[in-house]
Amino acid sequence: MSSPSPLPDSPYAPPASVVGAAGTAPGAGNAASGAGDVAPGAVPAAVPPARPAGAALLAELRRDLRGAALWAALVALAGVPAGLLWVWLAPRARFEVVEGGAVPVGRPSAELLVADDSVLVLVLAGLGLLAGGIAWGMRRRRGVATVVGTALGTALAGVLAWQLGELLAPGPTPAQLGDVGTRVTTGLELSSPPALAVAPFAALLVYVVAALFAARDDLGRG
Repeated sequence: MSSPSPLPDSPYAPPASVVGAAGTAPGAGNAASGAGDVAPGAVPAAVPPARPAGAALLAELRRDLRGAALWAALVALAGVPAGLLWVWLAPRARFEVVEGGAVPVGRPSAELLVADDSVLVLVLAGLGLLAGGIAWGMRRRRGVATVVGTALGTALAGVLAWQLGELLAPGPTPAQLGDVGTRVTTGLELSSPPALAVAPFAALLVYVVAALFAARDDLGRG
């Protein structure tokens, strides 16, 4: 009976044929499979919580508030040229003061009774369309604040145009109507104040229609 062979002094290494047949050394598969596991006691990386929609909206309003206020002021100042345009375009009739009243000079049109309101409506509608188009063209300012600023600015522009037009084109005074032989011109007067809503309505209409055709949820601000 032969005696057992002595153990080698160096650590045992498996033959190369065994390693090649198995693909990996013993224990390598366990090490690879455990590489993706979290070590015991390790703290996983914290995932930042998603920002609520309301907080995101408030943050957007804070960023755009100053720009929207400036935009509203600029639009409101556009009421000055709108009022001047109303004075220039609105037809006015001339009368001659005679004993017992005033008679028209020439043959004034019957549309003069509504011409003041009609011309102002057209002027404010053009102003609203222009303001809405410019507001949408400001890509980085698109949002709730710009919409509110546009509506407020066009509303103030309408009031300013109305007051300026009536100030620059007043009607005859009682002294002029009492002076026989004097010729007077009718003044501008808005008989339907709801017509002032045309400007903000037109501006918001342009903005909303453009937003409906926007391809991105952020309206292309980025």
